[in-house]
Amino acid sequence: MGPPLKLFKNQKYQELKQECIKDSRLFCDPTFLPENDSLFYNRLLPGKVVWKRPQDICDDPHLIVGNISHHQLTQGRLGHKPMVSAFSCLAVQESHWTKTIPNHKEQEWDPQKTDNYAGIFHFRFWHFGEWTEVVIDDLLPTINGDLVFSFSTSMNEFWNALLEKAYAKLLGCYEALDGLTITDIIVDFTGTLAETVDMQKGRYTELVEEKYKLFGELYKTFTKGGLICCSIESPNQEEQEVETDWGLLKGHTYTMTDIRKIRLGERLVEVFSAEKLYMVRLRNPLGRQEWSGPWSEISEEWQQLTAADRKNLGLVMSDDGEFWMSLEEFCRNFHKLNVCRNVNNPIFGRKELESVLGCWTVDDDPLMNRSGGCYNNRDTFLQNPQYIFTVPEDGHKVIMSLQQKDLRTYRRMGRPDNYIIGFELFKVEMNRKFRLHHLYIQERAGTSTYIDTRTVFLSKYLKKGNYVLVPTMFQHGRTSEFLLRIFSEVPVQLRELTLDMPKMSCWNLARGYPKVVTQITVHSAEDLERKYANETVNPYLIIKCGKEEVRSPVQKNTVHAIFDTQAIFYRRTTDIPIIIQVWNSRKFCDQFLGQVTLDADPSDCRDLKSLYLRKKGGPTAKVKQGHISFKVISSDDLTEL
Repeated sequence: MGPPLKLFKNQKYQELKQECIKDSRLFCDPTFLPENDSLFYNRLLPGKVVWKRPQDICDDPHLIVGNISHHQLTQGRLGHKPMVSAFSCLAVQESHWTKTIPNHKEQEWDPQKTDNYAGIFHFRFWHFGEWTEVVIDDLLPTINGDLVFSFSTSMNEFWNALLEKAYAKLLGCYEALDGLTITDIIVDFTGTLAETVDMQKGRYTELVEEKYKLFGELYKTFTKGGLICCSIESPNQEEQEVETDWGLLKGHTYTMTDIRKIRLGERLVEVFSAEKLYMVRLRNPLGRQEWSGPWSEISEEWQQLTAADRKNLGLVMSDDGEFWMSLEEFCRNFHKLNVCRNVNNPIFGRKELESVLGCWTVDDDPLMNRSGGCYNNRDTFLQNPQYIFTVPEDGHKVIMSLQQKDLRTYRRMGRPDNYIIGFELFKVEMNRKFRLHHLYIQERAGTSTYIDTRTVFLSKYLKKGNYVLVPTMFQHGRTSEFLLRIFSEVPVQLRELTLDMPKMSCWNLARGYPKVVTQITVHSAEDLERKYANETVNPYLIIKCGKEEVRSPVQKNTVHAIFDTQAIFYRRTTDIPIIIQVWNSRKFCDQFLGQVTLDADPSDCRDLKSLYLRKKGGPTAKVKQGHISFKVISSDDLTEL
């Protein structure tokens, strides 16, 4: 069973439709009237706008004519180009467009049942974390009989024009669509998680390994129901839609409709001098201006294939505007790639997406204030909301997305446009349970762009460990809601850090409430002992304090191990020491290599230290071979760290 559906303006489609049929009238939506306010915030459209129903625009109107994916879409006089591209992208995956256009056959015009048509439609959007149903009438804005906004080249097809109207209603008016990117629109249509890839920055034409890693990600995304589109940057407005030497259009968005890794037979290996072909199929939403380079429809590569070869390899095109490209040419010609991952369903019970709604709030009490501004505001930055997640293994890609509540619907009330937002990512102690208060030894693991768009994101391959993500507005002291989403193929267990220190309770008061907080980073363990010259040493750390311990990842085959492992302990007294042990991971029985014992008093020096390893038995035990480098910070203020 899917998530609950929110009704926009509390309008119930079936009830409204049945009322209209009963009264033998066509629906006119009182919440989105056919007037200028539904078009723009504070300006008039030049020319006389007439709102018409589809049956007044053409004969035999339909919601969808034939197959939704086979038709070209066009922006009208005031059409929004990213909207047309998003429509084309949506049509690629049936699982997505049938969710956005629910029960499309039931909504279709039926010439045999004219008494069952009420001029009412409903569409569904993923709106700030909730699937929301929007009801509209079928009155569309026209000038001289032509649709003002997007339309289909099948002149009696209206799904995209009606879907655009429902989307405009959700956001406040048609003008609200102008500030959206194609990824904003696709995310709202599908609930996918968007990532933008800079193809030139990724150096995919130079770095062969990165190129094939990208192909693997795109293939996995597409086969799991994701949506992918790409574009060529235009350096200025004059070069928008200018054709490249190979027939592609600058500043124009193309939709990926297929991606294949093809193993060639013996005959074709000789023809193409390769065992595999890495191919992508793209589509121009306008149905023209196709690629004219290698693997284009008239290229010599196709002449080497028989009709049977094409069918066996799956290299087919379904309509005009589609074309194949090799991975190499794809990476060489396109600048920006928008990858929208399908994250609605867990795979084999594993939760790939974690999401949480939060807000920036202002409070007179500094401990309750949650609007600290960006990283430049060092005194207040850590007052922002903080979220921790755990990466259980090295080398997994994590995509972090921060979306602010869209303010454009409040523009008529004098509210501003979107705030400048961003977030910071810190690698923290492996056992952190409480909020960060100062940044002494935490590694700054990443930062998003700070910009006034609706959504910012960061995509990184992260090492095993705990990470704290701090979502921020650029300026402190402002209030707003946000949606934080994190995607990874391994569960990361996102949760908010709400407490500043351990709670007072009868239990910890009886056994002794913590008086000292100690933060430790073990940088390295060097010159470790080998029993014999060729022995393999796989060192790892155990950092202990009382009954609590933190274990580091194992470093492979080295006596000079870099760890950068962090831990934090809340201690009742400095009489409870911190012990750092070094062990050698072996197949049957791990080997103890040595330890150091620390009082970690608040008065101790906070600089980097180096101590020799000792046998078990305390700080005066016999010295062993090897030493560790570490930094310890202790404080009797439990909110300092």
